[in-house]
Amino acid sequence: MIGAVRRVLDWSIAKHFWILPLLLWGIQPAYGQDKLETPKQTNDKIFHLAESRDTRPVETPIGAGDVIHIDVFDVPELARDVRVGDTGDISLPLIPGRIHAAGMTTFELEAKIENLLVENGLVTHPQVSVFIKEQLSQPVSVVGAVARPMVLQILRPTTLLEVLAAAGGLADDAGAVVLVTHGSLNPEIQMPSAPAKPEPQPQDAAPKGGGQDPLTPAGPTESVRLKDLLVSGDPTFNIPVYGGDVVSVPRSGIVYVIGAVNAPGGYVLETRGDKISVLKIVAMAHGWVGSAKPNDAVIVRQDSKTGAKEEIPAPLKKMLQRKTDDMPLQAGDMLYVPDSTAKRVAAKVGEAALIAGTGAVFYRLP
Repeated sequence: MIGAVRRVLDWSIAKHFWILPLLLWGIQPAYGQDKLETPKQTNDKIFHLAESRDTRPVETPIGAGDVIHIDVFDVPELARDVRVGDTGDISLPLIPGRIHAAGMTTFELEAKIENLLVENGLVTHPQVSVFIKEQLSQPVSVVGAVARPMVLQILRPTTLLEVLAAAGGLADDAGAVVLVTHGSLNPEIQMPSAPAKPEPQPQDAAPKGGGQDPLTPAGPTESVRLKDLLVSGDPTFNIPVYGGDVVSVPRSGIVYVIGAVNAPGGYVLETRGDKISVLKIVAMAHGWVGSAKPNDAVIVRQDSKTGAKEEIPAPLKKMLQRKTDDMPLQAGDMLYVPDSTAKRVAAKVGEAALIAGTGAVFYRLP
């Protein structure tokens, strides 16, 4: 009986013996969900935090492009739908000139129309009601690594988490930051004034500069780390988003670990330019299984220009024993660790690449 227990203990120690060098080197295996989480867990946090936000109702101002409905009590001839022009003006029959409506609330526009009806002798005691029938003046563009890139209309005070939730959350290859570029409709942003119109140049002179139109300056860009937004609990990172803003989620790189490891899948880097070593990614994948052939591991790397794939030997045990240097991985690399049942490493690489491209589970640092 004692011998059987000893054999079980020896087997257990031998199975996890690879962990000891990692701990000695300061590379900690990523056991537990406090270390890694899937994109679904990240999106669940986004949806939960977005729904839990307590918002107060605020009157949204009228803007260019909106369709408003105007009613005058007991004067059905004046009831109509009116689209606000690009200049922010509307026109009503029997009222001379144009009425500037952009930037006003519906209550303010109701009072303005009532005064105009009285001043022009059209209605003695008018009662005007105005509501926004179709709002197109408060667009927020959501682009990049989100589930559904889209343009949504802001109907009330909206936060960054609510915008990300409306776009379906983050994509699997989303990076670690979110960029919010503010537009001219943002009331909290002081937009730079447009530069003076340049003097006419001779026809044969080459144009100076290029790119963005200098008469439509872009607003400042705020960068928010996902870790601060989702983990810190500090509400200041959940910044408000206004009409005209652009929310962009840059795409990151992914490193795949396939084969005889405990947690195969794709591991999302902080940014596309980040690099991670072979031993660190093996530690994040919870190490290799008992039937693995770690010294036969290979890195499958595709040349971005030619598309050709190369297989780079990555002897894991020799790296642990410091007989060879740890190797850096690049975004898009696939580390394949074969098991003892594989007759040839190359015969399994194609199968592993197919798994990585279709059914891999993705993990990211929370």
